[in-house]
Amino acid sequence: MSSRTGILAGGNWIIDHVKVIDTWPAQDTLVNILSSSNGTGGSPYNILIDLAKLGAPIPLAAVGLVGKDGDGSMILEDCAKFGIEAGALQQTTAAPTSYTDVMTVRETGRRTFFHARGANALLDSPHFDFTKTNARIFHLGYLLLLDKMDGPSETHGTVAAEVLARAQAAGLKTSIDVVSEDSDRFAKVVTPALQHVDVCIMNEFEAERVTGLQIRRGDELDRPALIEAMGWLLRAGVRERVVVHFPEGGVSLGHDLVLHEQGSVRLPANYIKGAAGAGDAFTAGVLFGWHEGLPISEWLRYGVCAAAANLSDETCTGGMKSLEECLELGNRYGFRK
Repeated sequence: MSSRTGILAGGNWIIDHVKVIDTWPAQDTLVNILSSSNGTGGSPYNILIDLAKLGAPIPLAAVGLVGKDGDGSMILEDCAKFGIEAGALQQTTAAPTSYTDVMTVRETGRRTFFHARGANALLDSPHFDFTKTNARIFHLGYLLLLDKMDGPSETHGTVAAEVLARAQAAGLKTSIDVVSEDSDRFAKVVTPALQHVDVCIMNEFEAERVTGLQIRRGDELDRPALIEAMGWLLRAGVRERVVVHFPEGGVSLGHDLVLHEQGSVRLPANYIKGAAGAGDAFTAGVLFGWHEGLPISEWLRYGVCAAAANLSDETCTGGMKSLEECLELGNRYGFRK
């Protein structure tokens, strides 16, 4: 680990077409689009841009697949703008760049995604060559939204698990994120990967679906169920630590069974413009703290403060600020218990 530095992030590369709407419609009814914009989307895209904006003083690198089209060019231009090494971010004529229509309700910030899988569906094991990177951490996301990677592997259960195992064999630490899909595929797709993951990061909904344990009951978190679910994930193979985030904050549990907790920032209601990308912002903060060898409490503080900054904009990365500015949000508004 001492000779390695930087974060390599791979998986979904998406252009988000964000629409802010006045309310969520019933079937067959009309609502008004109040504003629209384009933004970053997908775990590696959001996280690497967030890390660059946070000012992470480490090499950042991308791996993935985009189309040879305007959206693909926009992604590559962003990488160049933010100093992200994109030699392994390949272009294809076989499919367009993936995109998502993100519908964000103005008053609540709640968002719904209409997704076109595009080139991400073709991303496969041969696109990952870990002999050409000196990164310390490889982050893969989102499982359940990468058709080839979610497919079966004779040796590892899924192709994603096989790619993560190769990353570890090459000397990288690994982390994953999962998409909040409303399906019963979580156990089949996510569980095989856990044996090849050092740090597993997901939200409470995803943890529920993987483990089968009900963590949220209405508006309340079931704290014992949350802790039990994190223990389940560790026993399923996660090597070092599980991190779960939710609107109230974030928690982490490792094999030492010491629970670390951090409340989210108490932001005023008029501060929040949209919640798209908040989970990826939290993940960027956690990965930053992990890479720098900081205490777990700092991972979580970085995570919730980065997520707070993210909420100031309706796009996934438009609200991100420097680490100093993010942490100041926590100092200014305080944290939930």
